[in-house]
Amino acid sequence: MWVGYSDSSVPASKITDTVPGEIFVHRNISNMVIPTDLNLLSVLQFAVEILHVKHIIVCGHQNCGGIAAAMKQESFGLMDQWIWNIKNVYRLNKAEIESYPEGEKRKEAFTKVNIREQVLNLSKTSIIQNAWKESAYPHLHGWIYDVRDGIIHPVFEIPARTEVGPIYQLGGMKVKK
Repeated sequence: MWVGYSDSSVPASKITDTVPGEIFVHRNISNMVIPTDLNLLSVLQFAVEILHVKHIIVCGHQNCGGIAAAMKQESFGLMDQWIWNIKNVYRLNKAEIESYPEGEKRKEAFTKVNIREQVLNLSKTSIIQNAWKESAYPHLHGWIYDVRDGIIHPVFEIPARTEVGPIYQLGGMKVKK
């Protein structure tokens, strides 16, 4: 399964060199995994429980417009509600992100941190937690696609059955330590 960005200039199947229909895709602004997004959760549940996917990739890209918008102090209308979630990632990781110089380096750092946070968000969903009770899948991956050179950069990974914080664990879950 692929959780990617809305920008459709380079389709997931092209980036991964797969044929159409081989990769299950969900797209939104800045490849967010928001626990109240019923669209994402429905796609995730279908991919995990029906298709039995072995790997879920959260893929962002350099020079992401959603990341850039979240770094600004301006209104984008209805989109503000979505960007609010991206701003929360910045707030929670402000010290790490702001350790980079302003400009492109800071935006790249924010993009990486956002990928990490979205993969962590995936791991905390009841869908993934329940799947990990039953099997050793899916593995969760965080990538950044560089549109300048066409290279995928893996930035974060969570193998199946990795222990998440106790507050997110569902009752009776047995995980490998």
